[in-house]
Amino acid sequence: MVISSPRIMLTALRGGAGKTTITVGLISALRKRNLKVAAFKKGPDYIDAGWLAKASNNPCYNLDAFLMPIEEILESFKAASCQCDIAVIEGNRGLYDGMDSKGICSSAELAKALRVPVIVIIDATKTTRTAAAMVKGCQVLDPEVNIGGVILNRVANPRHRSILTSAIEEYCGVEVVGAVPKIKSRDFPERHMGLVTFLEHGKIEKSLSRMEKIVSESVDVEKLYQIACNAQTFYTSRESQLKFLKTNHHSHLTIGIVQDSAFQFYYPENIEALSRNGAKIVQITALTDKRLPKDLDGLYIGGGFPETHAQALSNNESFRKSVRRAIEEGLPVYAECGGLMFLTEAVIWKGSQYPMAGVIPAIALMEKKPQGHGYTVLEVTKNNPFFPAGLQLKGHEFHYSRLIDLKKEKIDLIFTLKRGTGIGEGRDGIRVKNTLATYTHLHARSSPVWADSFLEVASRYHLRKKPHGFLKDIKMTVREMRLNLI
Repeated sequence: MVISSPRIMLTALRGGAGKTTITVGLISALRKRNLKVAAFKKGPDYIDAGWLAKASNNPCYNLDAFLMPIEEILESFKAASCQCDIAVIEGNRGLYDGMDSKGICSSAELAKALRVPVIVIIDATKTTRTAAAMVKGCQVLDPEVNIGGVILNRVANPRHRSILTSAIEEYCGVEVVGAVPKIKSRDFPERHMGLVTFLEHGKIEKSLSRMEKIVSESVDVEKLYQIACNAQTFYTSRESQLKFLKTNHHSHLTIGIVQDSAFQFYYPENIEALSRNGAKIVQITALTDKRLPKDLDGLYIGGGFPETHAQALSNNESFRKSVRRAIEEGLPVYAECGGLMFLTEAVIWKGSQYPMAGVIPAIALMEKKPQGHGYTVLEVTKNNPFFPAGLQLKGHEFHYSRLIDLKKEKIDLIFTLKRGTGIGEGRDGIRVKNTLATYTHLHARSSPVWADSFLEVASRYHLRKKPHGFLKDIKMTVREMRLNLI
């Protein structure tokens, strides 16, 4: 495998230093120069990735060394970047922040694996020469990390910029390629899980345009593109073990995905894994659709913010009832985090209780602090339609809700946690009939069995639902397989 795409990583010394807003602005500025941008986000993340996808007008792919082996990271990067003019990767937290004191799974380790030049964003608030010491520390801690430049953020005035630039360039020998002033406008407001998502923002294009203008005026975009083009081309013999080949094996299936501002946390690879196997994908909104579409063979409800949309979800009673009815009739449903909350009896948010689908005999209570945050490792310890017992899965969780009044005698808990919180007491994964709801988010490149298993469950439901169409479906599948061989 040859990695040759122009590429650059934007990172910082900590979270909250302005990485996402500057990365969004840079991507917008590159696109304004008629460059096609491939966007990537280091680590498990949906909100920042959503903004990067919107800015680039392309899917944003996550690269995470805990969730997926290096072979999958390289394959994902190459597949998404090979047809683009430049790849822009946003790091997470601080450059060297990882899972332990050695920094495993850090942005720095990803940068070395991809041999990508790193641009360090320095929050210059109330500092001058000390910024040079911070950059020098990044250079010395691991000389294999290629520090290609520095962007100063939240610069007070021209004098402040001049002192910072002189100190960094003199003592670190690295160029300061931008100095972004303090931004007074609230174009990218935050709340309990980070930035407000772009789907809920309200003034997306205006904010993207303003950030593009700020970056174009304060950052040397052409210099950054030059740095990206100078990234080392390299060959690796490490090849993906997963064969993401397009097939029509499940072309008879229709999978509904609840995708709106309440439920928007989906890895593009997960949806692609379903469609790549031939399944027809139907987008659904739980906010305004009156009922589920007819002839669904499976339903996928991702994470998001059902709590901030609790009133609208509660008001859409006919949709909630149609979901509950379909589940009672055996429709396969896979729900993650916010999707789990929607399937409970109710959500309690800011002191008010809102009825939900009523499938899971519990209430989701929103707390002020995270109830689960970080990577998870699950073992399947109980039989279920989706995963074989004994299988181990890696994922992640980030939720402020917890379940109360859970009637365990009415459900099966299929995951035992080796790492993480889940629903509590070392368990996760609530099964009700053909429904599996979990706080853990899975990634298709980390858990390729997920899509295959989901579609197999959907196929069994499809055949049971349409017994007279069994021979027709078999004949269609055989015909499609023959066509693929021609």
